[in-house]
Amino acid sequence: MSTEAARHTPRMPLRALVSRYCELGGGYGRAVALEVFGLTSEDTERVFGAFDEDYNISRFFHFLDAEGGRYLINGFPATHVIVDADIEAVL
Repeated sequence: MSTEAARHTPRMPLRALVSRYCELGGGYGRAVALEVFGLTSEDTERVFGAFDEDYNISRFFHFLDAEGGRYLINGFPATHVIVDADIEAVL
């Protein structure tokens, strides 16, 4: 695997990320701070950035820039994520 490909490969499977999101937020459709996922800043940006680059996944992720720890997700500032329940279709 090239260095570029490794940089974009998520270190957390989608199913695990969505499960963690639901645990933290109490279900779908709720804003969850990126900083509470327990990832390093680099891993937060890498994991969410990789899923954000995949159209079949990214359409279910909505990033917010509000109060809290700020990360750059593919060059855009984000502090929270909201995941739509329809993501179940791709899990």
